[in-house]
Amino acid sequence: MARLVFLGRLADLAGAGERAVEPGPLAEVLALLPPDLAIALLDERVRIALNGELVGGPESIVLRPGDELAFLPPVSGG
Repeated sequence: MARLVFLGRLADLAGAGERAVEPGPLAEVLALLPPDLAIALLDERVRIALNGELVGGPESIVLRPGDELAFLPPVSGG
């Protein structure tokens, strides 16, 4: 299994801070999530970290067993 981690408002939207998923291409993983959550995760302002390191575009991500993929929403405030 791999693990998706949701931070901030994304955890509220997901209903939990994390979710175990089957490994595979990120597009396939997201296709199994509720549509509103998947759309929020692909927002261009959401940063993605694979195993603790920020990564670029989500289209190249393939989750392997034991991977952790964290979604970091934009920080607001001021």
